[in-house]
Amino acid sequence: MKLVIPLAALAAAASLALAVPSAAGGPELKIPDFSHLRSKASETTDVTIDGFLLRIAKHFAKHAAQDENASPEDAQALNILNDIKSVRVRSYTFDSDDAYSQADVESVRKQLTGPTWSALVQVHKRDPQEDVDIYVCLEDGKAKGLAVIASEARELTIVNIVGSLDIDKIANLEGQFGIPRVSQNQ
Repeated sequence: MKLVIPLAALAAAASLALAVPSAAGGPELKIPDFSHLRSKASETTDVTIDGFLLRIAKHFAKHAAQDENASPEDAQALNILNDIKSVRVRSYTFDSDDAYSQADVESVRKQLTGPTWSALVQVHKRDPQEDVDIYVCLEDGKAKGLAVIASEARELTIVNIVGSLDIDKIANLEGQFGIPRVSQNQ
C-alpha cells in the first residue's frame, strides 16, 4: 500500500509536466496573434505555408524545375521545399518609432532558450537600434527548425521554418518569401 501513494504522486507529477508547455517545445514556434501590431502597422506581411499550401508549392516547384527553360534557382527551390514542413513569416512596418514593445519580441525570443535551440547569428546595433537573431533547432544532431527575429525602430520581422534543414540551402531564401536579408554582401 505504501508504494501506491508514491507511484500515484509520480504519475500525477509526470502528467502535469507533460501538460505544461515548455519554453521551446520543438522547432515550431508559437507566434502570437499580434493583432495589436497589425492595427498599428503601415505594412504587414503574414505568410503561412504548410500542409496543403506547401504541397501545392512543391508541385509547382517540381514542374518549374522540370521545364526546359528552368533556371538553377527553380531546381534549388524544389530541393529546399522537399524537406520543409512549414514556413511562417510575420513582418510589420510602422510609420513611427517604438510602435511595438520589447515584450512583443520577448514573447517569441523566450521560446528559443531551450536545450534544442542554439544561436547562429546575433547582430545588435545600438544606433540606430537594429537587432537580428538567427537560431537553429537541433534534434539528434540535425537542424529541424530555423528562427529569425529582426527588429528595428520601425520594423519587426519573425520567421520560423520547420523541417529538415540544410543551413546553406536556407540561406539562399534570404530576401524571398518575406525572409529578411541579413548578409552584408547581398
